[in-house]
Amino acid sequence: MADRLHRSSPQPHSKDLRKGRFSENGRAYHITTTTWMRRSVFAELEPARILIQALMASDRLGRGETLAFVVMPDHLHWRLTLSDTRLQDVVGSMKSVVAHRIGGRIWQPGYHDHAIRQEEDLRAVARYIVANPLRAGLADRIGDYPHWDAVWL
Repeated sequence: MADRLHRSSPQPHSKDLRKGRFSENGRAYHITTTTWMRRSVFAELEPARILIQALMASDRLGRGETLAFVVMPDHLHWRLTLSDTRLQDVVGSMKSVVAHRIGGRIWQPGYHDHAIRQEEDLRAVARYIVANPLRAGLADRIGDYPHWDAVWL
């Protein structure tokens, strides 16, 4: 028990998030990744915009197509359709770019991904993603929150 309390990573199960991961070209994914120690890195405008620029750069490089995202103070929800690359490479590259541009340790290791099934409503998933600031009490209307986008809304 004491050993678990003194680990360097507050998320000791992050390696388990990779088990069974499969990247499928053209598949829609909902990615959630958190900041190191759940620090509110993206509560400030400049770091949040750096993260959004990294998402857009990933799209320009042809790694995928971002369909919705919301940058929360301590985590990111990202809905993308994967191109001809591995999901772990897309997420890893984005996290690396952001960490390099902001400086210091930014991200928890690993991330959570959910492959969106065809029967799921992609717009409903996007609405769920961008409504996170409302559920967290960060805004009364989504239009009042500056760090989100969705191709349908």
